[in-house]
Amino acid sequence: MRFYVFIAFLSILLWNCSGTSTSFAPTRESAAVAKDTVRIANDELEYEIIIIDPGFTSWLNSVARQRGYYNQSYLESRNQLWVMEYNLRVNQPYRYSPNLYTLAIDYQRGIDYGYEVNYLLYNYLVYFQLTHKQNLGNFAARP
Repeated sequence: MRFYVFIAFLSILLWNCSGTSTSFAPTRESAAVAKDTVRIANDELEYEIIIIDPGFTSWLNSVARQRGYYNQSYLESRNQLWVMEYNLRVNQPYRYSPNLYTLAIDYQRGIDYGYEVNYLLYNYLVYFQLTHKQNLGNFAARP
């Protein structure tokens, strides 16, 4: 069985269609989406994390704490709480914006996803909360 951690906040690509033309010309927006796609995969550990969100890569490189600042146990505990709240909101589209909470995150307690997945997930959830002014727990998200 494969376990996947998917975070896919797909940005809307602007397709400039006029008349009956069906051709697609790459835009700065589509280039930004490709540039801001973070994918980590490891078949041995059977996980995959995909983060598609314009601005996340630059935020990760400029604002987030460097790798190793937090230990894996800290990242896992925050991720478990935030993912649980995030998934609750995905299942309540009339209460929380379905544009923000689009897909559930399959992050299960007791599975060792490794440091890199936990680091990226933690930082994405911090980025998400700060960017969209959301609070997924009893403690404030800080980079």
